[in-house]
Amino acid sequence: MVNWIWFFFIAAGFAVAAAQGNIEEVTKAVFDGAKSGVTISLGLISILVFWLGMMRIAEDSGLLGILAKLLRPIVRLLFPDIPKDHPAVGYIMSNMSANLLGLGNAATPMGIKAMQELQTLNPDKETASPAMCTLLALNTASITLIPTTLIAIRMNYNSANPAEIVGTTLIATAVATLAAILADRWCRRRLLAKTVPKG
Repeated sequence: MVNWIWFFFIAAGFAVAAAQGNIEEVTKAVFDGAKSGVTISLGLISILVFWLGMMRIAEDSGLLGILAKLLRPIVRLLFPDIPKDHPAVGYIMSNMSANLLGLGNAATPMGIKAMQELQTLNPDKETASPAMCTLLALNTASITLIPTTLIAIRMNYNSANPAEIVGTTLIATAVATLAAILADRWCRRRLLAKTVPKG
């Protein structure tokens, strides 16, 4: 569905530009956009490699293990229906740790693995389980301590102070995470009310 929406926007843009006789502006915008995309991607590689390297050092030094221990009670509270020693718990904690450090690209594989493990616990393979919905909500609105990717983009565009967004990002992501958790709890209660027979 999303592909069709993007196709509509692109086709409509070309159609309007052709009707107004500005098709060369669209062509120029396409090439400028492609050039900017490549430039930003190359700039991001260095900062992401740096932070992924830092993540590996943190993992080897045991820092991620400490962070995972701190997150374990939160994970148990947010995912009460997952068995204590299930592999999904480890992937969820890794996903949350990477998101805390603003490493969305590193968090994605862990999130996918967590979803695959949660699917093994799902009794209805055609419908997402409550735990899967919770993980999706948390991954989408994850609290971020260090917005690594955004800092890298700001550095790419020669920002005078690329890290000045740390405070506002922390507040915004904390509010988003709280809203996601509250919405998830509300949906879980509604689901429970529907499944538990009355009387």
